[in-house]
Amino acid sequence: MVGFEAMVTYPGTGFLLNPVFLRAFSASLHLVLLLLLFVSWVCKRIKGGAPENCKRTRNDWSDERLVTLLDLVLRTLAWGAVCVYLHTQFIGSVEPKFPFLLRVWWGFYFSISCYCLVLDIVKKHQSLRIQYLVPDIVYVITGLFLCYSGFLGKNQGEESILREPLLNGSTSISRVESNKSKGEATVTLFSKAGFFSLLTFSWIGPLIAEGNKKTLDLEDVPQLDTSNSVVGVFPAFSNKLQCDSGGSSGVTTLKLVKALIFACWAEILLTAFLVLVNTLASYVGPYLIDTFVQYLNGRREFKNEGYLLAMAFFVAKLVECLSVRHWFFRLQQVGIRIRAVLITMIYNKGLTLSCQSKQGHSTGEIINFMSVDAERIGDFSWYMHDPWMVIVQVTLALLILYKNLGLASVAAFFATVIVMLTNVPLGKWQEKFQDKLMESKDKRMKATSEILRNMRILKLQGWEMKFLSKIVDLRKNETGWLKKYLYTSAVTTFVFWGAPTFVSVATFGTCMLLGIPLESGKILSSLATFRILQEPIYSLPDLISMIAQTKVSLDRIASFLRLDDLPSDVIERLPKGSGKSSLLSCMLGEVPKISGILKLCGTKAYVAQSPWIQSGKIEENILFGKEMDRERYERVLDACSLKKDLEVLSFGDQTVIGERGINMSGGQKQRIQIARALYQNADIYLFDDPFSAVDAHTGTHLFKECLLGLLGSKTVIYVTHQVEFLPAADLILVMKDGRVTQAGKYNEILNSGTDFMELVGAHKKALLALNSLKKKKTEVAKMVKQGDRWTKGQLVQEEEREKGKVGLWVYWKYIRTAYGGALVPFILLSQILFQLLQIGSNYWMAWASPVSDDVKPAVRGSTLIIVYVALAVGSSFCVLSRAMLLVTAGYKTATILFNKMHLCVFRAPMSFFDATPSGRILNRASADQSTIDTTMPMQVGAFAFQLIQLLGIIAVMSQVAWQVFIVFIPVIATCIWYQQYYIPSARELSRLAGVCKAPVIQHFSETIAGSMTIRSFDQESRFRDTNMKLVDGYLRPKFNIAGAMEWLCFRLDMLSSVTFAFSLVFLISVPEGVIDPGKYCGLAMTYGLNLNMIQARVIWNLCNMENKIISVERILQYTSIPSEPPLVTEENRLACSWPSHGEVDIQDLQVRYAPHMPLVLRGLTCTFLGGMKTGIVGRTGSGKSTLIQTLFRIVEPAAGQIMIDGTNISSIGLHDLRTRLSIIPQDPTMFEGTVRSNLDPLEEHSDEQIWEALDKCQLGDEVRKKEGKLDSAVIENGENWSMGQRQLVCLGRVLLKKSKVLVLDEATASVDTATDNLIQQTLRQHFVDSTVITIAHRITSVLDSDKVLLLDHGLIEEYDTPTRLLENKSSSFAKLVAEYTVRSHSNLENAGDI
Repeated sequence: MVGFEAMVTYPGTGFLLNPVFLRAFSASLHLVLLLLLFVSWVCKRIKGGAPENCKRTRNDWSDERLVTLLDLVLRTLAWGAVCVYLHTQFIGSVEPKFPFLLRVWWGFYFSISCYCLVLDIVKKHQSLRIQYLVPDIVYVITGLFLCYSGFLGKNQGEESILREPLLNGSTSISRVESNKSKGEATVTLFSKAGFFSLLTFSWIGPLIAEGNKKTLDLEDVPQLDTSNSVVGVFPAFSNKLQCDSGGSSGVTTLKLVKALIFACWAEILLTAFLVLVNTLASYVGPYLIDTFVQYLNGRREFKNEGYLLAMAFFVAKLVECLSVRHWFFRLQQVGIRIRAVLITMIYNKGLTLSCQSKQGHSTGEIINFMSVDAERIGDFSWYMHDPWMVIVQVTLALLILYKNLGLASVAAFFATVIVMLTNVPLGKWQEKFQDKLMESKDKRMKATSEILRNMRILKLQGWEMKFLSKIVDLRKNETGWLKKYLYTSAVTTFVFWGAPTFVSVATFGTCMLLGIPLESGKILSSLATFRILQEPIYSLPDLISMIAQTKVSLDRIASFLRLDDLPSDVIERLPKGSGKSSLLSCMLGEVPKISGILKLCGTKAYVAQSPWIQSGKIEENILFGKEMDRERYERVLDACSLKKDLEVLSFGDQTVIGERGINMSGGQKQRIQIARALYQNADIYLFDDPFSAVDAHTGTHLFKECLLGLLGSKTVIYVTHQVEFLPAADLILVMKDGRVTQAGKYNEILNSGTDFMELVGAHKKALLALNSLKKKKTEVAKMVKQGDRWTKGQLVQEEEREKGKVGLWVYWKYIRTAYGGALVPFILLSQILFQLLQIGSNYWMAWASPVSDDVKPAVRGSTLIIVYVALAVGSSFCVLSRAMLLVTAGYKTATILFNKMHLCVFRAPMSFFDATPSGRILNRASADQSTIDTTMPMQVGAFAFQLIQLLGIIAVMSQVAWQVFIVFIPVIATCIWYQQYYIPSARELSRLAGVCKAPVIQHFSETIAGSMTIRSFDQESRFRDTNMKLVDGYLRPKFNIAGAMEWLCFRLDMLSSVTFAFSLVFLISVPEGVIDPGKYCGLAMTYGLNLNMIQARVIWNLCNMENKIISVERILQYTSIPSEPPLVTEENRLACSWPSHGEVDIQDLQVRYAPHMPLVLRGLTCTFLGGMKTGIVGRTGSGKSTLIQTLFRIVEPAAGQIMIDGTNISSIGLHDLRTRLSIIPQDPTMFEGTVRSNLDPLEEHSDEQIWEALDKCQLGDEVRKKEGKLDSAVIENGENWSMGQRQLVCLGRVLLKKSKVLVLDEATASVDTATDNLIQQTLRQHFVDSTVITIAHRITSVLDSDKVLLLDHGLIEEYDTPTRLLENKSSSFAKLVAEYTVRSHSNLENAGDI
């Protein structure tokens, strides 16, 4: 080697002082280290080829430069090899420690580095002094750090093992076990991370490493520390809001914003400082470019100026990188806190809303506040500092332009102001469209929520497709606003991508007019300034859009928080009935009183008329927050007849109840609700018709064991329609039209007024046929209604989530959804043309402008500007076509995916809704659909555009100096490796965030539905705590997603900064004459300044795209749900008159709920003759409801068949079948809308027919009193109608339909005896020729049937006329009647003795 020959010419020991010798010696040492590592790897069975070092010598490079370069290359290789070696050493190691030889070598390395540094300082006249000095300072610091780590740092492994007791077993095994502590028990390392760890985001490293070894689950994700969890942040926010507002009614948008800022003020100030530092650092490059170009042209102010400039560029890049990463992370922290406090505030408000306020806002709307508005305000944290940052950036840009171009910067200022002013109308439009979009989304979500709650009714009536069309119509209205919003955004994008071009044209044009010379250095500096000025101008459309969206969301939440909380002095219109349930509501403080005094002493418990059950275990529902007292718990189970039910279930009281108790019968839900009240051991008990949903025997048992037994010494107020329970009361209040008409004991009031006598008379009339029966008691075998159905596993499983890499098929499906992907090539072509024209315009300016004043320009000034303008205008129109095409494709894709998912959901079998909490479906219809509507197209587009931009930058830099590829290739390879290392964890964290959101929404919708019960038990604080835990569970993945993203971006930024620094050093070091310095070096510099930002953005967008595509993946999951059989079978279309007779023939019917489940109906054979009335009775779980579900094909038969008028129902379409049958269901259901839309949703009948039906069911006069008549409003769930009135509306529906087959599924369970008699009388009168099948708890409801079918354990036990069955005293039916009669007669006859 030439370098080594030169060294030996030094006499004596002088060579020891020669820097070239030291470099060569250092290189040799690193080469030895490389060889040692290679040998070590071979010993460790790591295969790898020996590195081939190719050396290319340039004749015009000195020996000193060659040796120095060799030293740097070998150092780089050696340290890279050390990193890989240590990585392989430490993977899977419980106690990592550094090898002894490596530590010795570090000590030697530190000594050599110190010696070199001293020599650099002493040798003052060395030509390469700066070139040596800077690296040697870095080497000394590195060597010192390594020596400290290797020799003085704690070697925990050795120390801890020495300190372990000798007789403590295997320390390593126990330590491994302890290291397996899950995220549930650990707090994020962020809370206790050191300065270096925080600076480099190393605290998230263990979680990312864990995600690489296995699929992350929620228990792997550590808990949030107090400063970031809702538990720690919410109290301060709430106190501040209360203090400023003086109560909820005073909450304004401004006060809400102030409280949010107060909750995060420290992070906001810190990020403001970081933003300022970042902005200043980002303008160092443009400021120094002119100086750098002059340096390359030979104008050098002082020695080693080039290296100092390179150092300044590099340090500025490092500062920019560090500040932007921490700025982004801290802002995401702010966003997480804002989401947390808003969701919690909305939840707490929902828990205290008055009835009147709740009527104005449906559950679906309030869910939107949580899932969309709170998210959007949290997302605004990204844009928080942009408004003032724009001003700072524009000011700095103008100062740099003034330095370069003088007065022409004034033109730049005015051009920028004009661009800013065009924001005003665009901003207003976007705010308006966003407001309308959110309003229409609320309406759609409200309707979707209501439909999902009542899907069973829709399926039974054959209405699901009509209601789907209602959702599609609401969506059409929504997409009208969505389209306007998206196309406005596209125009905004065009305006602002054209803005920097407009500013530069105005500036350079002014230069020409004023005669200011345009030199290449000044032009390149200006172009770099415009490029950085682009950032605030480019982000302005997003900023304006985001400010508009956030303002709308803040206004919506503030108006929601202003709603009334259970006021005590505000008049409220109540649902009309006699007022019994309203009286209980008053006692609970739920209904505002107009006057009078109400006093309650002691704790209270409440049982609602409609059972409210939480999703979760049966045990959790009964305990309801109380500690387990096993003895009391067992007594309560006995009193509520729940023991037998639990025995049938595989999981006993650990069985998970589905949403709204979907897998429990009405009676079971009621008994669990009663058990919950009993277990509370309260002082006062309020029961709202607690025995309506249970059969006669169970009702008697509950009355005796609960009201007269366990609650014998308590104050009990119970509303009931069942007269037989009244004689036991100490005081009876008879209510009519909201007033107490009679009060006293049973015998006292029986003869003192007509109202009570009417009730008792109706009851006695029903018992006339049974007076001769004697009292008998029988043992009753209880079974669970759907017990067999779920014995193999829990009904509600954890939400499914895809695991592992998002399949390419998801991207492929997304891209090809709209127009088969035909627009994608045009979108990409537009972006490529834009990029080429941009680069072309910059090349043109660099080529055509002179290097300095004394050089003649290549073209005239006017030609320079005209060509530049033409290229710039062309690039702007490329942006317009790209934006328009992207929006069109995104909009079409969103519409298609929405329609596909909703069609699949509405056509799904009922078993899907039983096992899927509505929160999961609502989450997809709300948050995931929002992502696909607005975010996803922009995200996919941004990735493609940034990638094309990066390729453009690399092309420009490589064209100037292809040698930079030497660094580009390994750096890009490292970037890709980092991205691959990071993405498994980020992907699973994003999926976890999606899965953890549904429980928050579900818990909230349950709370809204049961708020009255929760308040009556004084359990608000427990439910608030549960909500906070769920919110923290949702935010845990979010927080770690933010940390992981910045972990990656920090490393990518560092790598791109190193690449940029290498490019600078190369341009400085390259011999003169090899490249054109003035023109293209400067151009490469202007592009290189953006390199780290674009490179990081490409990877960031790739990761973000993979995180967001999960929304597409989740919606695609629901586009492949197995469907029900066809709605219409063309080859088996039926005559309009079918069924003409209504004969139902059941042949060997066997039914099971799933292939692996046991049979529920085990071979039924019977015939219901046309026009006959058949009553079906049997204990809970005997198969009554299953038979009805099979008749409507909610469940398909496993064997056998059902024939109606000779047609096998399995051979015809579901819609044809269900629309020809009628049913009055157990739970009376009304939908939001009008009286007309509730009676005739399919719009098949005239107003006259509807009025006729209303008169027949005794509701005509009630509706005529209402202002809107048939168009009078029905609110969500029909809450402004009493339970009895709702049941009469259901009767009205079947009267309109006039089917030949009518099913009553425990239809009169929720009404009093008089209303029951009215319904029976109406049915007898108007369904004389129809086949009526009745399932009833009240025996009187089936006594006048032509035949009675008694089921037991899925088999027919008895099937005959009621008279014959009653004559046979040993028949099961006779025993059932006896129980009911005995209970009623004994209570009535012995009333005087009680």
